[in-house]
This record gives sequence, structure tokens and C-alpha cells, in this order.
Amino acid sequence: MKSNIKMRRDHYFFIVAVVAIVSTLVVSSSTISNNNYFGVTSFVYAQANADQPNTTNNTASTTTNLVNIMDIPLKKVHVGDIDIAYKMFGKGDPLILFNGASDSMDAWDPGFLTVVSSNQTVIAFDQRGIGNTTAGSQPYTHEQLANDTAGLMDALQIQKANVLGYSLGSYLAQQLTIGHPDKVSSLTLVGSSCGGKDHTPKPAEFIELQSNIVNKSLNKVPISSDELKELISASVGAGWVKLHPESLDVPDNITSLEQLKPGLTHEIADSQNKLGKYWEDNPEWSGMCDGLATLDKPTLVMTGIDDIKYQPYVNSLKIVEKVPGSWLVQVKNAGHAIMDQYPEEVGKILLTFLSTTK
Repeated sequence: MKSNIKMRRDHYFFIVAVVAIVSTLVVSSSTISNNNYFGVTSFVYAQANADQPNTTNNTASTTTNLVNIMDIPLKKVHVGDIDIAYKMFGKGDPLILFNGASDSMDAWDPGFLTVVSSNQTVIAFDQRGIGNTTAGSQPYTHEQLANDTAGLMDALQIQKANVLGYSLGSYLAQQLTIGHPDKVSSLTLVGSSCGGKDHTPKPAEFIELQSNIVNKSLNKVPISSDELKELISASVGAGWVKLHPESLDVPDNITSLEQLKPGLTHEIADSQNKLGKYWEDNPEWSGMCDGLATLDKPTLVMTGIDDIKYQPYVNSLKIVEKVPGSWLVQVKNAGHAIMDQYPEEVGKILLTFLSTTK
């Protein structure tokens, strides 16, 4: 099955249209066992099989039946000092989705949305200053963005919800859980870290690469195709590139951040970048793990084992070390872009988790 994959990026996200053959990853309830990991965690090691035909749900795999979030009516509600844009669809218990950095709600993969909306009422929304949500005047902090989300839930009369956060969005999902524990039924963290003193940072050379690309764009200096290829390779991981070398094909006309993120202001991009840096580069802060460990919330942690640059996968292991009863899913041949590499499969794993933790 061929599909266009939008490559997300941590802090500044670079969207590149990539044609790739998606290999199938099948994870069922029988695959997820009660084996203890670090003494507290249900654990599954999932492997993608490039030679196996696609065996995911036919409805989710049929293009005509996919949920296209662009077709769902956008609504707005006033919360505090901003107007929050959101879309709500599906059936079942509410599921709040926290996007990665600088992405609007339209970035969620249709395959993932199709699977999860079959058994959850999905609430996707634009964070403060992103997409169709206004920026307001309040300080741009983790606490404020979490409070925005709590206010959205109040406005929609949602008392409690399952919560999923991807990348930077996983930090906000943790903040919502800590700040408003009564509003969270379960927590799913994809490509995540608890932050603070326990955080394992990105490799120094990769931080330098990201910084150079941002500086080039701000100063109107073209980004080279080699730099973009390095970013894509880091995002999808070495295993994926080996299976799908065509994923490194970069359009010649992509040379700046403005092309990749039209409508994203430098102010909001910088604010989101600072959120990530505070979380990841603050050794004087204890991080979120200890707080999450006291809440007794069903927690699912997912990571690609090839995520070693954007969000080193060892940070996911640290979460499950500290949060009793949490689940860990590690996916082979997946990197930080796991949500876009295996969208339907991630959705199926999430529904399995939710069905067994009610």
C-alpha cells in the first residue's frame, strides 16, 4: 500500500511529502502480554514485516472510507482569553488529542483517526496560536496550554476523557493530567519524556543541525536538500530508511520553514520551541514522572526503537520505570514519526489498551 506520509518534527516540524511503501505491523490483544518490565509494566515488542501484506482493518485501509478531518465542520468556543478551534467526531468515550509542536489538528493521519473514531469520540483541536485558535495574551506556558484544554472540556461539557499526546503534545498531556487529574481517564504518550533531571537529551550534533536550519530560515538562507534528508532520516529512523530508501527523496523546491509551515508565526514557533527546551533542558526541575506515579492513571507509552535523535527512546523507558502499571510498546523500524509511519496500527494498539483498562 502506498501513501503520502507527512513527516512531523519536534519543536519545528518539517512537512515533506514522501511516497513510501508501508509495511504492516499487527498488534492484537493476544500479542500484548502481562510480562513485567522493570517490575511494573505490561510490555510488547512489535516488529514490522515488510513482506507481509496489509492485514489491518479493511475499513481503515480503504481510501474512500477514511476519516478526512478536513471534511469535518470546524467549530469554535471561547475559553478564557482565546477562541479555541476544534472538531469532534466518532462514537464512544471522549479522546482528547494533543498535537506535536506547531501542527494544527489537520495534521492527524486519516488512518489513525479512522481506527480510533470507530470506538472513541475524538476531540482534535488547535493549541493557542496554532491554526484557527487565537493566540490571546496569557504567558505561553505548559500550564496555560493545559488549562486551555481543561477549559475546552468544560465548554464541551466533557467531565473526563482519555488523553493522547504526541511529541511536544505528550508534554501537554502530562501537564493536563498533573494539573487536572479529575479530568483524565487514561494517558497515552507517544515519543515522549518526563523531562527534567531524568531526561536524556538529543545528540549534540543533531541539536546543532536543527539550530542551523532554523537560523538559516530566519535569515532567508536556503535549507539544503542534504540537511532535510538528515532530518527525515532522524525522524523515521535507520530501519525505515533501509526498508524504504525512497523516503529520503526530497522535493527540490523545499528550501525554507515558511514553505513548510505557512501561516505559522515566528512568535508562536519560538514559543513552542521554548516549551520543549524548558522540558528537556532543565536539570534543576524534577520532571513529571514522580507526579504521574502518584496518580494511578492507566498509562500507555509508545516509542519507535530507532528514535535516537528527536526524542531518544530511552526517555520512554524512564517513564515506565517510574509509573506503576504502565504499558510499554516499542516498535521496530519506527522512529519519532511513528504516528505517521504506522497510523492505523498505533490506533489499534490504543483501542486494545483502552478496552482492557476500563
